Amino acid sequence: MTHPLSIGPHAVVPPVVLAPMAGITNAPFRTLCREFSGGKGLFVSEMITTRALVERNEKTMQLIRFDASERPRSIQLYGVDPATVGKAVRMIAEEDLADHIDLNFGCPVPKVTRKGGGSALPYKRNLLRAILREAVSGAGDLPVTMKMRKGIDDDHITYLDAGRIAVEEGVTAIALHGRTAAQHYGGTADWDAIARLKEHVPEIPVLGNGDIWSAGDALRMVRETGCDGVVVGRGCLGRPWLFADLVAAFEGRTSFARPALREVADVMVRHATLLGEWTGDESKGVVDFRKHVAWYLKGFAVGSEMRKRLAITSSLAELRAGLDELDLDQPWPAGADGPRGRTSGNNRVVLPDGWLKDPYDCAGVGEDAELDASGG
Repeated sequence: MTHPLSIGPHAVVPPVVLAPMAGITNAPFRTLCREFSGGKGLFVSEMITTRALVERNEKTMQLIRFDASERPRSIQLYGVDPATVGKAVRMIAEEDLADHIDLNFGCPVPKVTRKGGGSALPYKRNLLRAILREAVSGAGDLPVTMKMRKGIDDDHITYLDAGRIAVEEGVTAIALHGRTAAQHYGGTADWDAIARLKEHVPEIPVLGNGDIWSAGDALRMVRETGCDGVVVGRGCLGRPWLFADLVAAFEGRTSFARPALREVADVMVRHATLLGEWTGDESKGVVDFRKHVAWYLKGFAVGSEMRKRLAITSSLAELRAGLDELDLDQPWPAGADGPRGRTSGNNRVVLPDGWLKDPYDCAGVGEDAELDASGG
């Protein structure tokens, strides 16, 4: 039903991409999603700050570690300074740190937009062009893609201009989250904008992002917008088997995962185990896993006291023992397929002073805008 999706030399079949999410899409979570997909699709790292990469920050170097089975290796970079972005991309290319580079222009978090980064940046057309030019020229043979939002708010829409600039500067593909920065994750994603972008930049693949909670949603987005593929973020929180469903749907099968709580509990323990192996410390891994507990248990009959207890475990034995106390024969709950994760909306976008005065002037963006935050 869709043309094969290519990201440079990499065929992405089916055309399904795991969205970068800070603190979530590390190597262990990517491994889980990839296992469920049978190795099909594209799985992008959590967002990496270009300055931290160039400075070889220890935490950042840990975040870009890929499992040996990951191919292609995809890194998402966040940067605001063209020279620093260029250095980071050249470092990745020269040291063979990844096979694909995605650039983040979608993050709506105030500490990023306040400095002119993330979803605020495409408003400055010349700065966007300078960053894309440095990235593409530094990447050599590596494909460079970008993820963005519709704009800052309904009065400052940027995605069509940004898409045209991306094509002119040699970007390989664009992912559009059908919300503005002001919407954060609230309201409904504007799939019509994805269709308009596809019409506006027919030269390169356009991927749609926003409100894909099920495999059926993914097929509907492709059908309604004509996009070349989908990017799935919050829909897979606590549900890595969504990638099995997505593969099935794009291959024309209707057998979707409906795990009972027993299977969900096994995946939870595996996820926590992988995190422990990745960090080199079982307790650290289990503590990092705590944020996932509520997502995995969404819709199941688990009392609030037990939910709290599971969310403060600090060893695999403790996690397993708590899960074993549940009614593990519970079937997949009817309400568990819907929205999950953050849904806040209608936020005032915090921007640098005078940011909106001139959409072309690049002044006022410094390296201090390079901060760690969510991928948007």
